[in-house]
Amino acid sequence: MNEKPVWDVEGKAWPNRASSRFVLADGLQWHVQMMGEGPVLLLLHGTGAATHSWRGVAPLLARHFTVVAPDLPGHGFTATPPSMALPAMARSLAALLAVLDVQPAMVVGHSAGAAVALRMVLDGRIAPQAAASIGGALLPFPGIGALLFPAMAKLMFVNPFMPQLFTMRARSPGEVERFLEKSTGSKIDTDGVLHYEQLFRSPGHVSAVLGMMANWDLVPLERDLAGFAVPLLLLHGDRDKTVPVSVSRSVAARLPGSQLAVLPGLGHLAHEEQPHLLVERLFAHARQTGVLAA
Repeated sequence: MNEKPVWDVEGKAWPNRASSRFVLADGLQWHVQMMGEGPVLLLLHGTGAATHSWRGVAPLLARHFTVVAPDLPGHGFTATPPSMALPAMARSLAALLAVLDVQPAMVVGHSAGAAVALRMVLDGRIAPQAAASIGGALLPFPGIGALLFPAMAKLMFVNPFMPQLFTMRARSPGEVERFLEKSTGSKIDTDGVLHYEQLFRSPGHVSAVLGMMANWDLVPLERDLAGFAVPLLLLHGDRDKTVPVSVSRSVAARLPGSQLAVLPGLGHLAHEEQPHLLVERLFAHARQTGVLAA
């Protein structure tokens, strides 16, 4: 059983494969997809996913942007770093952008990727004109969940059998599709489910996801949030079962210059359910903020 997904196996039919490249930065080999022309747009996927989650969105955005979409550290086809903590991931991504010699004019993050995007801006690692969050996991879990969630992830991460148990379960027919719908509130296409199955069957990918969860501390991000000065668009499906829409409502209330759009009938994977709708919203935000011409 492969520890990490193999490009010549799992990646053989990877979405937008022609746009893929492998880059060495910060001691890691990264899988990155780049396409299109225009201002640079950085896409950061969420925990457990990879570049396949932008399969419908990226080609549409590439009509007006140079799209840069990496697999996050430890995810998909990118190597796993020593630290999966939020500041370390932000630093590694900045090193990748330096090697690629690109400066994002706009950054879009989904779920935990939104937290990475905001951390990069707050730490001065990127200086985009605009930012967007899709179902952003931007605030700590409320109440006792803030204590239990990282602790449980740590227990699973240090148990060497846990990734194998997860991957064994992912091999059951229909299990991944049911898991995605139950945990996210989204129903995505067959191609999307297939690629999640490929990732969830990889112990290396699952182990990295658990490591990221075990090191996920959003308290500093919440503390620093008031200093976020980039125009922020918050997109959130009203059926999101992973991150409640109240999180984006709370962030919007704390950042007077932000905009919140609640998306009816969509779940946590809204960008995979309705890519055209999400792209329309992102183009409108880019024009409003001057990233794209009106």
